[in-house]
Amino acid sequence: MVVVLAAPLALSAGCWGGGGVDVTVRGDFGKLPEVKFPKGAPGGSLAVETLQEGKGASARKGDLVVADYVGYRWSKDGRKLLASSYAKGQPGAFPTGQLVPGLVKAFEGSRAGSRVVARIPPEDGFGDKGDPKHQVGSDDTLVYVLDVRAVYPRTAGPRGKAEAPVGGPGLPEVAEAPAGQAPVVSVPRSAAPGKLQVRTLVRGDGPAVREGQLLVLQYGGYFWRDGKVFDSSWSAGHPAAAVIGTGQVMKGWDQGLVGQRVGSRVLLVVPPALGYGPKGLAQFGIKGSDTLVFVVDLLGAH
Repeated sequence: MVVVLAAPLALSAGCWGGGGVDVTVRGDFGKLPEVKFPKGAPGGSLAVETLQEGKGASARKGDLVVADYVGYRWSKDGRKLLASSYAKGQPGAFPTGQLVPGLVKAFEGSRAGSRVVARIPPEDGFGDKGDPKHQVGSDDTLVYVLDVRAVYPRTAGPRGKAEAPVGGPGLPEVAEAPAGQAPVVSVPRSAAPGKLQVRTLVRGDGPAVREGQLLVLQYGGYFWRDGKVFDSSWSAGHPAAAVIGTGQVMKGWDQGLVGQRVGSRVLLVVPPALGYGPKGLAQFGIKGSDTLVFVVDLLGAH
């Protein structure tokens, strides 16, 4: 992917609960929870419970959920903390259609503002192979406490005031598209500009994006040379997320998106030096000489 999802583990968090819940969770929403485990091995079934019910939108498969989380592994040999977003002060992004089965079940129906907790046995987690990268064994049960900050559906788009037609000579034209679909971009048959071009197509009504925030977005990437799409969150089926302004995405994004307002739709024309450089990105057919065009919808910043 062009955008690196800011996901905690290859799995993520879930919710805890019902039907023999044996973990105690204390604390306020948005703050590091105190989690107490009983002696012995965990129960053998998936358990999900909502400890605090939010009032925001509920998550469905295909949505992107932004949440604070703390996760543990648990077996007859004991338990160990795996990951926590509270220490670094930045939530994780969870594409609900791309998680281990137990997490998919745990997220479905969770509302923004909810605290949920889940016990996920191996068969609903990483299975017999475990996940050595994250020190999860084949017999480990996963326990996650999750504070759901926001839910972004696959149809999410810009919110704000459309700007007067921009582009003019030498810049691509962007046509409107139905919610949840990539816009059609017409690239002019002329030489690409040598410098980064940034145009606001819809001026959002939210706060300005700051360096270091987790930015939730929809995006489409197009080649200048032929106008074809090489990557798109719309075709992936869910919004994406990335930490912005800290070098975790291409320089053209860091320079062009920081300071834009949440809700905006932005057109970026990124020269090679601010994109993938002379090596390009073979995985997406990007050459070292390619100028790239992006349409980016800024859905949220956390």
